Amino acid sequence: MNVAMRPPRIAAPADRFVAQYEGLARHLPGDSAARAASAEILRRLGLPNVREEAWRFTNLTSLAATHFHEPHTATGEITGIETMPALQGFAGLPRLVFVQGHYSAHLSVLPPGISVSSFAENGEFGTAARPAHERMVALNTMLAEDGAVINVPENVDGGTLLLISLGQDGENTPMAFHPRHSIRVANGGKLALIEITSGHGAYLHNAVTDIHVSDGAQLTHVRLQDEGAAAFHFATIYLNVAASAAYHGFTLSVGAQLARTEFHARLTGSAAHITLNAAQLLRAHQHSDFTSVLRHEAAGCTSRQTVKHVLSGHARGVFQGKIEVARGAQQTDGYQMNQALLLSPDAEIDCKPQLEIYADDVKCSHGATVGALDPEQMFYLQSRGIGREEARAILVRAFRDEALNMVDHEAARAMLDGVIDQRWSIPA
Repeated sequence: MNVAMRPPRIAAPADRFVAQYEGLARHLPGDSAARAASAEILRRLGLPNVREEAWRFTNLTSLAATHFHEPHTATGEITGIETMPALQGFAGLPRLVFVQGHYSAHLSVLPPGISVSSFAENGEFGTAARPAHERMVALNTMLAEDGAVINVPENVDGGTLLLISLGQDGENTPMAFHPRHSIRVANGGKLALIEITSGHGAYLHNAVTDIHVSDGAQLTHVRLQDEGAAAFHFATIYLNVAASAAYHGFTLSVGAQLARTEFHARLTGSAAHITLNAAQLLRAHQHSDFTSVLRHEAAGCTSRQTVKHVLSGHARGVFQGKIEVARGAQQTDGYQMNQALLLSPDAEIDCKPQLEIYADDVKCSHGATVGALDPEQMFYLQSRGIGREEARAILVRAFRDEALNMVDHEAARAMLDGVIDQRWSIPA
């Protein structure tokens, strides 16, 4: 009898993560039952693979081939954070700094007027995360050791707060860390959160963030993913926006060899609003995936999403965006657009926009454009004495600036612009 051989399980390294959990279980904070349940999920299913629809464009083979260790770098070894280029426009502002996933008190400057603690202190996982459905979240739930817990009181303007995560390998040994963050903005409160992830070497940064914006509150959330070139970055954000509240989000991805940002957003109160924009500037063999699910659950809510990609070399960008409109969520207004600029014949964009609507009084639309630089625009610029490479730079910058102009926070926009100028050049 011939028995077909099964292909090797792409998620084999989950076994090593589970073994790491078994060695640490007694020392990890929080609900041990939730951790054990997540470990069982990973034992049974492993990490995601391309045979699953949600992961069909993002292959974790390179992650599977890397043997990660628990971080052992002391936070005291990190110095000179004030000189980081990304922080030059934020001198004197409060900041929470995490090194290898652990809170660093001596690098942080606590904010006035809002409550800040750490996951290591309270071990609260929250109720939004779904380890059974998102297995990178199961991995985080199993191994999370620390993270930021931020609470803005009612009717308090918390100003601008930096959340900085620094990663690195340990003497050429790949490390893995799994921060667990929670942000709560109470009724009528306000906060501008600038989140920066950066580092060097080979490491895995797998973060989960639970965000709740209460009635009438506002949260501006600007995220810069500038990980080391050999790093892996996964971020899963659960977002709940209540009645008359607003979340204004922007993510810029320029770092990591393999990255995925995944939003699960719910508009749960009438007149809630979400802006969920992003830009991905990738080169060489970088792969970055921006996946979002925006669920309208109440009447009269609006959502806006524009995601732009600039891809060169053999880079691959992914956008998966879904707008869900629940039964009864009348007067929904949802808009979604994905635009990609390919600077190389070897670059690739995979785009999958979706609408799932169960209400009849809605206005929802989505679209996508993919193309190279416009030859007529190139000809126009060159006919006026502008060299070919300068003409390319002008057109790419115009496309890029359209994305950055979606950021209303002036200092954050200037920071993103500076990082791009320093870290990303336009290939010939």
